[in-house]
Amino acid sequence: MEPSHKDAETAAAAAAVAAAERGASSSSGVVVQVREKKGPLRAAIPYMPFPVAVICLFLNTFVPGLGTFVSAFTVLCGARTDLPDRHVCCVFWLNIAAALIQILTAIVMVGWIMSIFWGMDMVILASE
Repeated sequence: MEPSHKDAETAAAAAAVAAAERGASSSSGVVVQVREKKGPLRAAIPYMPFPVAVICLFLNTFVPGLGTFVSAFTVLCGARTDLPDRHVCCVFWLNIAAALIQILTAIVMVGWIMSIFWGMDMVILASE
């Protein structure tokens, strides 16, 4: 039976940890850098002031998609995003699309949960 891709990743991670532990004892270390790859919808979440982000989280918690809809307008007011190469109008419509996805899938609870996590991401980005 062939080992799966996940097993290979786990083995590679274990080898890196073991190498780091050996390196730590001999005063040479291994630096491991992890970088999150964001999709276009996730990267379109604006960096807002903290109070605005908390309000959007509150709105998303009780009315799925409403906080995301409000955050789309902060992009038009100059809030920066992780999509610097895209036009402001495109980022605005990406946020509107995210809000519509949250609203339309809230019926089956997926959109509501997504909406809450989206609001939490807004607060996390605001605190950076």
